[in-house]
Amino acid sequence: MSTILITGGSGFLGKRLGKSLREAGHTVVLTARNNKANMLARNFSGCDVIAMDVVHIESVRDIVAEVAPDIVIHAAATKFVDVSERYPMEAVDVNVTGSQNVARVSMEKGVRLVLGISTDKASPPIRNTYGLTKALMERMFVALNGKSGTRFCVVRYGNVAWSTGSVLCLWKKMADERSIIQTTGPDMYRYFFTVDEAVALVRRALDNPELVAGKVLAAEMKAAQIRSLLDAWGRLSGVGYERIAGRPGERDEEYLIGDQELPFTTALDLGGIRHYLISFNQRVAEPAVGPISSRHADKLNDAEMAELISKPPLEAL
Repeated sequence: MSTILITGGSGFLGKRLGKSLREAGHTVVLTARNNKANMLARNFSGCDVIAMDVVHIESVRDIVAEVAPDIVIHAAATKFVDVSERYPMEAVDVNVTGSQNVARVSMEKGVRLVLGISTDKASPPIRNTYGLTKALMERMFVALNGKSGTRFCVVRYGNVAWSTGSVLCLWKKMADERSIIQTTGPDMYRYFFTVDEAVALVRRALDNPELVAGKVLAAEMKAAQIRSLLDAWGRLSGVGYERIAGRPGERDEEYLIGDQELPFTTALDLGGIRHYLISFNQRVAEPAVGPISSRHADKLNDAEMAELISKPPLEAL
């Protein structure tokens, strides 16, 4: 078993990853900069928790030296599209400089594997600052693989249902407070992933280090048109919706694999699930066939949408 350090460990995904990996027998330490959130994450996961800010390299260096992890899962990020458009320096500080600090210290301290958590917004054509910063993280980690004894890889996926600040959380708040949901894009298409599916993807990457080293791993996901999801919400709750002006940086569909990435992407089966493995700048013999986007993905059916909507985690209530 390994010692695993998780940045952004107080987040919706980070603390669930910690709980899952601890229950599997690993020693897990969660890190984040908010001490109140850290306390809640410790209570939820049963993991040790230490305050650490990825923006400050000495903070990262101190904690990595103390914990001596075999594996670092880098989940810390400024992740909101609209926030990143308004405060781009914060997005760059956390998502780019923070990732650089984690990478540098991991190589310096001999960490065996660094796994970065990314997003479909990092795939081309990139539409927003958040996507740009996560794309830089992806490229950085992939390029650093092989330059030291530390291996690097990345996993990429879409919206994690009910994650902090996600659209389902916003809709629930509006439905409870105003009895109507405001939406910027009923015609948009988005991928939806449960947090259990997100945790499982990370664990599959950790279980296949030779396969994913120096690459980006994505799992096939179902999608929904926002209008369909809102209609399902209305059938369950009786709450309707109204359209409002769009936000900066939004795009109508997300690309799990961008068209420009297809020549460098292999489709493969892992655990009975279709996956995609991107090797930037290294063309593959049998490239994946596109388009691989939320508009063209298999869609959630009525029962799946009802399941997604009706089972929020406790912190979303």
